[in-house]
Amino acid sequence: FLAETVFEFTTPDIPVEVAEQDDSNVPKQFSLSQNFPNPFNPTTTIRFALPVKSDVRLYMVNTLGQVVKELVKGICTEGYHQVVINGSSLASGVYFYRIETSTGFAQTKKLVLLK
Repeated sequence: FLAETVFEFTTPDIPVEVAEQDDSNVPKQFSLSQNFPNPFNPTTTIRFALPVKSDVRLYMVNTLGQVVKELVKGICTEGYHQVVINGSSLASGVYFYRIETSTGFAQTKKLVLLK
């Protein structure tokens, strides 16, 4: 697929890139896909779909529930999006990622970093 960068976060601890897929089809429902690959080392991709423009918060937490990284925070257009995470600065282990939208959609999934 073709990807166009929408915005990019680069921090010393967890570089993240957010892209919008160039796809004329608008999804019919909200969805959060399982990251791939999982387990990962050091990068993984998280995809999500928005049927309408929404205020989105996508973040990672550790097993204690502490926010490790805000992956997306802001308005996203309708369509298919993906986030590429580089976890080279994170410790091996289990993490969770959660999406919350202004429309009330929320979902959590697990990811595993193996070094």
